[in-house]
Amino acid sequence: MTNIVVVFPKAEEAKGIKNLLMKNGFSVTAVCTTGAQALGHLDGLGDGIVISGYKLTDMMYTELHDCMPEGFELLLIASSHVIGNGVEKDIIALTMPLKVYDLINTVDMMVHTLERRRKKRRLKPKVRNEEEASLISEAKRILMGRNHMSEEEAHRYIQKCSMDSGTNMVETAQMILSMMN
Repeated sequence: MTNIVVVFPKAEEAKGIKNLLMKNGFSVTAVCTTGAQALGHLDGLGDGIVISGYKLTDMMYTELHDCMPEGFELLLIASSHVIGNGVEKDIIALTMPLKVYDLINTVDMMVHTLERRRKKRRLKPKVRNEEEASLISEAKRILMGRNHMSEEEAHRYIQKCSMDSGTNMVETAQMILSMMN
């Protein structure tokens, strides 16, 4: 599920956008009337979409964009005059008057983009710090010496034990080291 936060200075506008999104199958995490409220909601979320008006009561959309945590995208809804003056390159914009079809398709595109990024992050190999890497190497070295395994076999053994026991490889390596020493 993608987190969607709607921010407009008028609560009725924000609720109207929320209702449109919910009718079309999107889940809206929060509806806010100030940038500060929106930023407060974003802190607890990993990533998502912020749908905002041009000028909020406490900040402009550019300030909101600059303060958003990494992983969030901004969809600006503003007049053609505002958008015609240019928006930052990583902000997606829709002009008023808003067409429901455009809003739904744009949000859908943004959701799919975020899902692809999440999947890419998940598939990226985990980077271990030096201490964790040395624990795994030491466990492999002991397995290679005592059980006459190759480095690859020792690695696969630790991996399999890790999966079978439901622990990560570092914890499994620590268990092997404590049992073998």
